[in-house]
Amino acid sequence: MQSFPIKDIPQESFFSKPVFLDGRFILTAPEMPFTNSMRKALLQWEFREVQSDGIPRSEYSDSSSESGQETGEEAKEIEVNNLNDGDKLQGAIEFYQKFLLYVENLFTKYTTKNEINFKEVSDKIKELCDVVRENRRFLLRVEIPQSKNQNFLAMHTVKSTIIAVIIGTYLKLPSHRLIELGVAALLHEIGMLKLPPQLYMSNRPLSPQERKAILTHPILSYNILKSLDFPLSICVGALEHHERQNGEGYPQKLKGDRISLYAKIIAVACSYEALTALRPYKDAKDGYTGMIDLLKNVGQQYDDTIVRALVYSLSIYPIGLYVLLSNNKRGQVVDVNPENPRYPVVQIFGEKTPDGKNKTIETTQNGIHIVRPLVKEEVGTIQE
Repeated sequence: MQSFPIKDIPQESFFSKPVFLDGRFILTAPEMPFTNSMRKALLQWEFREVQSDGIPRSEYSDSSSESGQETGEEAKEIEVNNLNDGDKLQGAIEFYQKFLLYVENLFTKYTTKNEINFKEVSDKIKELCDVVRENRRFLLRVEIPQSKNQNFLAMHTVKSTIIAVIIGTYLKLPSHRLIELGVAALLHEIGMLKLPPQLYMSNRPLSPQERKAILTHPILSYNILKSLDFPLSICVGALEHHERQNGEGYPQKLKGDRISLYAKIIAVACSYEALTALRPYKDAKDGYTGMIDLLKNVGQQYDDTIVRALVYSLSIYPIGLYVLLSNNKRGQVVDVNPENPRYPVVQIFGEKTPDGKNKTIETTQNGIHIVRPLVKEEVGTIQE
């Protein structure tokens, strides 16, 4: 890739290929302009150059990808056992639904009886760890409909815990630490149950007093878990999950290595889930946009190693995302490419192999590649 001095890049220009920081982390896609605010932020963070295989242009041009014509290497078809994959996806859906019900019941039990059984929660997380090891790519494709007026706390907890365990698995945490991480993730928002739901379910700006109340929830979570004799590492993970690398988090404004590993992982998992989920006060972003937002804050808010683990576990275009391909076909990301998170495995809609299986390909830089995520309306036409 060629390097471009940030100060010399024309304002509001579009690169013909993705732009990267440090040659590893994607900063912008071809359809995203290089804005003046982006330039100022990068220079403030002491970045001096970016890398790209493309060139900056004054206008966005997507003629090569929309035409459906490809040059260079051919896309590699992936052999899959569709019957077995269908069974695994259904199994992942059933596990997800049961896990969500478990969390809802757990929260109800604590609210009514102030009880949480550590062994019971640990056993449930151990079960999740087994499912993640065997069926990660199917678990990430599960879609549970949610409305804006629905209490999102249990769903947020489930998704954040799954992502945290996936990150911990990638980092090769020992089994006992992976279970501790999962327990901390499952209970990191338990303090929210001490607050009025209208605070975190509000679709209006919070008052200073309400904002201050919300900011107490990590401390409430820590106190709850400590009072129930949970291990200190789990209590601290819940306490510190809103701390940030640059010291601008809360409640203690810790920096860098002073933040516990569990908290760093939960911070990334929690933030990615929040970015890509529906809330009373916002619409959901697609997985790609959520991933880009995280990558823009590497080193400032989030730990580099943790975000890298997320990217390599889900890919830049995360598993489950519906996408438009450069041959004008539509598909869904179904697995990562362990060699390069920019080019995941995609199942193409409406195409079969000669033996009747769904066609699944590895995307590549010079062959068939992802142009962009599908918008909500486009996804709706596929799912009908």
